[in-house]
Amino acid sequence: MTTPPELLPATRRALQYRIAVAQSEGRAPSLVAAVARDGKLVWTGSRTSVDGHGPDENVQYRIGSITKTFTAVLVLRLRDEGLLGLGDPLEKYLPGTGAGEVTIAELLAHTGGLAAETPGEWWERSPATLRPTLADVLGEQPFRHPVGRRHHYSNPGYTLLGSLVETVRGVTWEEALRGEILEPLGLSRTSVQPQAPHAGGWAVHPYADVLLPEPSEDLGLMAPAGQLWSTTRDLAVFAAFLVVGDDRVLSAESVREMRTPAAPTLPGDWEESYGLGMQVLRRDGRTLAGHTGSLPGFVAGLWLSEEDGLVAVTLVNCTSGVPAATVAADLLKIVAETEPRTPAPWRPLPEVDPAVLELAGPWYWGTQIVALRLAADAGVELGPVAGGGRRSRFRPNGDGTWTGLDGYYAGEVLQAVRRQDGSVSHLDLGSFVFTREPYGADAPVPGGVDPEGWRGLPQ
Repeated sequence: MTTPPELLPATRRALQYRIAVAQSEGRAPSLVAAVARDGKLVWTGSRTSVDGHGPDENVQYRIGSITKTFTAVLVLRLRDEGLLGLGDPLEKYLPGTGAGEVTIAELLAHTGGLAAETPGEWWERSPATLRPTLADVLGEQPFRHPVGRRHHYSNPGYTLLGSLVETVRGVTWEEALRGEILEPLGLSRTSVQPQAPHAGGWAVHPYADVLLPEPSEDLGLMAPAGQLWSTTRDLAVFAAFLVVGDDRVLSAESVREMRTPAAPTLPGDWEESYGLGMQVLRRDGRTLAGHTGSLPGFVAGLWLSEEDGLVAVTLVNCTSGVPAATVAADLLKIVAETEPRTPAPWRPLPEVDPAVLELAGPWYWGTQIVALRLAADAGVELGPVAGGGRRSRFRPNGDGTWTGLDGYYAGEVLQAVRRQDGSVSHLDLGSFVFTREPYGADAPVPGGVDPEGWRGLPQ
C-alpha cells in the first residue's frame, strides 16, 4: 500500500474551518477530528475553549455506541469460527432470559423487537449496581415490537450480545475485546476505562455559556453497548479495518457483511439502514457506513466510504449541541470532492483461465442483453451492457462456479453448463438461463423456443 499524498493546503483549511464552525456554533468545550485515506491518517485537527491547549489524535474521548461495532466484530468472529450461527435463537446459548426467541442476527441488526432502553433509572447516568443481572437489564416486558418485523434500536440487545460472547468464549467481554481486536489491530489507546490523557465530559447550558460536569459511570452489563473510550487515531485504524478486513481479526467478506443493510427501513427512512453492528446511509451520492455514539458528556461520529477509500472521525466532549456524525460526514465529503481518489493504474490480469475467458462477453436472458466481465482474483461481474439493471459481482468457489457478492444475485450460484463436447451451452444463475443469442434455439430455455424461430409480422 502506497502512502497517500499530503492533503492540499486549501483542503486542510476547509477541514479546519468546518470543525471550527462546529465547535463554535455547538459551544463545545473541545472537538477533535481526523481523516484517513487508504488506511493512513492524512489530517487531524481540533478546536478547544482553553487557550493554548488543543487535544490531538491520541487524547481519549468516550465513544458511546460506536462500542457496538466492536461487539459485533466479536460476534462475527464466533460465527466465522463455527461456534454459533447468526440464525440461532439466543435461547440456545443464553437460556432463561425471556428474550430467547430472538436470533443473533436480529440482535445485531436491532430487529429483535426489544425495548430501546432498560427499565428503571436512566442507565447512562446511574450506577451499574442497579442492573446486576440480565433480568434487570431486560425487565419483565422486554419486547416492544414483534420479533423480526422492524428496526428498533435496542441497547439491551447489545448487552445480550456481550453476554453471549462471554458465554461462548469463556472469558469476559473486555478480555475478548482486548485479545481479539485491540491488540491485533494495535489500538493501544482504546480501553474500557479512561486512560490519561483523556477529555472530561460536560453538559453546556442550553441558554447560557456555562458548564456542568457529567458523571462517568461504569456501565457494567451494559458495557458492550457503549462503554469504550478511544481516540481519533485508533478509530481511524479501526474504521480502515472495517473497509478491507484483517485476517487476524475478521475477513474482508465478513466486514462487508457487517456493512450490508440487514434491517427493514421505515417510510421516510429510505436513505438509512442498519447492517450487523453498523449504520448504513446514502449521503451526497455516496454510501457511508459506520456508527454514531453518545453518552452524557460526549458525542461521536465515525463514517467510512469504501468507494473513496476514506474514513472520518469526530469526537466531542459535550452532551449535545454538536452533531458529531454530521460533521464527520462533512469532513469526508470535503476530501472526497476536493481531492478525489486517484484511480489505480490499469494493469492486465496476471493470468487468465481460458475456460473463464471463453465466457466473457454478451449473454441474453430472454431478450435482455448483459455482459460477463472478468475481474481480479478470478472473479467475474455480470450486468447490463449499458444503463440500469441487475448487476452483481461474483467470487470463485474453486470448482468452476461463482457465488454472488452483492446486488440481486448476492448468494446465488453462477455456473457455465457445457455440452458433451465441452462447448458452452448456457449460463445458469439461480434457475435463469443466459444464452449467447436471444432465446437460443439449442439452449434449454424454460418453456421451450418456438421451432420456427424469429419472424416478421405477416401482412
